[in-house]
Amino acid sequence: MSSGIQETGGGVARYFLAEAGRNARISTEITGYAVSALLELHGRGGGERLREAGLKAAGFLLRAWQVDIAAMPFEWAANGDVPENHTYFFDCGIIARGLLRAWRETAEHKYLQGAYNCGEAMLRDFVNGADIDPILALPGKEPLPREPRWSRSSACYQAKPALAWLELADVTRDDRFRQAFETTLARSLADHLSFAEQAGTRAQVMDRLHAYSYFLEALLAVAERPEVAAALGAGIAQTAALLRAIGPEFVRADVCAQLLRVRLYAHGLDAVVLDEAAAAEEARWTASFQITSDDPRFDGGFWFGRREGIVAPFVNPVSAAFSLQALAQWHDAQAGAFPTNWHDLI
Repeated sequence: MSSGIQETGGGVARYFLAEAGRNARISTEITGYAVSALLELHGRGGGERLREAGLKAAGFLLRAWQVDIAAMPFEWAANGDVPENHTYFFDCGIIARGLLRAWRETAEHKYLQGAYNCGEAMLRDFVNGADIDPILALPGKEPLPREPRWSRSSACYQAKPALAWLELADVTRDDRFRQAFETTLARSLADHLSFAEQAGTRAQVMDRLHAYSYFLEALLAVAERPEVAAALGAGIAQTAALLRAIGPEFVRADVCAQLLRVRLYAHGLDAVVLDEAAAAEEARWTASFQITSDDPRFDGGFWFGRREGIVAPFVNPVSAAFSLQALAQWHDAQAGAFPTNWHDLI
């Protein structure tokens, strides 16, 4: 709230450029995460200013929507100067879920309409005959060439933004959204265990664990299905093993927090029994990334990760959102209250 990462218009920057002393361009995806995170903190007793900030972020997203081409841009600048005029499938899903959270908070139709617009764009523009195009160039919406980087490929991580379709199906009763989610889920379940280790280096495997955790998070919405519970168990075990094998060389804060959240949800949903010792260790690791500083740009935030035991000096708003929720849910679990409502998952 005091770091300056959320700008006066409500948008949230991808990061702060320390040497230049200014924010990078506003990211619509990061703003979508911020809506969910700020409203989560408000719901936990954080005060009215958190609700106001969350709804301000949601309002920014409604304004960022490009009505003339029915698309959500990847980044936003007041002067329109963006080097990559793209739209991402993943981002649209995160934004839609943030707007749905704002709708549940306020019952104001504009947020539901904004989420619906994103969901429709995901269905109309990104889905092809074989899979989902990850990135489109604007304004023509031509698919960009695929690359080995996970964010520029079509893979199991796309099940996380597809949760927006499932939420929209429940609210609107539009079965197209449910079918799109089910298709994405089935495709993701088919090859998920090979995803993380497709990377070339161990550091890249750690990066892919972040993306793979998105897949595990999506499974929580349908954790009662036997095949999904089995995938959750296998995925948690694989992620935990790779995290511990690679962690001494390179570890990301968000991977620790994401794995902890999945463990707690999976236990609360009776899908996978909690490994308490492993969860406690992951909670300690997550907490170890939080920053105490006299500088309000850093205080309370979370470092991105560590390489060879040395902190990577980047304060990441998404790592902060995941870590805060994971630690709060771990605190709840110590009192016997495990999370079960997957709609609340940031």
